[in-house]
Amino acid sequence: MTSFPVAGGPLHGITVVELAGLGPAPFACMMLADLGADVIRVDRPGAGELDVPAHLELLNRGKRSVILDLKRPEGVEAVRALATNADILVEGFRPGVAERLGLGPDELLTHNPALVYGRMTGWGQDGSAAHTAGHDISYIAVTGALHAMGDHAGRPQIPLNLVGDFGGGSTYLVLGLLAALHEARVSGQGQVVDAAILDGTLHLLTMFHGMLAAGQWTDDRGVNTLDGGAPFYSVYETSDGRFMAVGALERRFYQELLRVLELDDEPERQHERAHWPALRARLAQRFASRTQRDWTDRFAGTDACVSPVLNLREAAGHPQIAERRAMVDVDGVVQPAVAPRFSRYPGATPGRPALPGADTRAVLRAAGLDVERLLATGVAAEDRP
Repeated sequence: MTSFPVAGGPLHGITVVELAGLGPAPFACMMLADLGADVIRVDRPGAGELDVPAHLELLNRGKRSVILDLKRPEGVEAVRALATNADILVEGFRPGVAERLGLGPDELLTHNPALVYGRMTGWGQDGSAAHTAGHDISYIAVTGALHAMGDHAGRPQIPLNLVGDFGGGSTYLVLGLLAALHEARVSGQGQVVDAAILDGTLHLLTMFHGMLAAGQWTDDRGVNTLDGGAPFYSVYETSDGRFMAVGALERRFYQELLRVLELDDEPERQHERAHWPALRARLAQRFASRTQRDWTDRFAGTDACVSPVLNLREAAGHPQIAERRAMVDVDGVVQPAVAPRFSRYPGATPGRPALPGADTRAVLRAAGLDVERLLATGVAAEDRP
């Protein structure tokens, strides 16, 4: 079964070449595919990047796949041919690797001056750490983001790899690619987009640096308004061992919280830090008196900003998620829907994950290459052994 791109979308007609990698670069290219771009993923021979069946590698959804051996000159030439006809190329190698392969920006922009060349790294293309290994946790650790999350008396809490890889990495790469693509359409000149998880994560912290400078934030973890320090912006355990998330920041929302909880606390004392320990204890005691389902029903339809903490499997059943069809079933696999939404493409749905090599013949033939010779010599393959 051949994978296929999303039918339509605001990026329909845009061709993206993705040099296979892990995490943030594939997620960025998945976002482009979700929005209608024709994403051609260049997979390598041999085992996949993750120990996940190919049809469940959701970061590859909506893409097409060609297997090429980039250790062979003919494989590199094939990628050059693909890039010559592409609008965007994305690579997530360590600095210098693409150049050593003969696929660096200087080489590819010579043949396609309007190409937008996206580079996704953790540390960036330069600096003393640029060539060292790292993962999401490494990058968010040095930015201050990891330190800021967790309980006051406990260790920093790891936010999966959402903040670094996908927030500071993929999102900023896509932003840069689309901005550069817009300029290329106007000027005819492509350029390199240097997206580093380090840079993007720091950028995400802009508001907090402003608050820090204004004396409205402290580097003490778990004592600030938005890090769980405030009792009205925190998580509380229910009688059945589940949790409720409370985000009643504004006065009117806080008053609604007190009303539903049937607490007679004085609303004007909300921001008195000396009052917070006693307030937290009262909130904790109240939430512990009922189950999560009971509290969910009681807070439903209110402006108290209180929500149940659901797990990944439960999320699809939340009424708002279900009503918006924010989770969809594609071939029996429940997964997030395309985001954001566009009025001209109201029915956009994710494509199936690209099966490695499923599109090798079609992609190489369209590029004008000798498909049979590349297959016969092992430079290209139609599936992994």
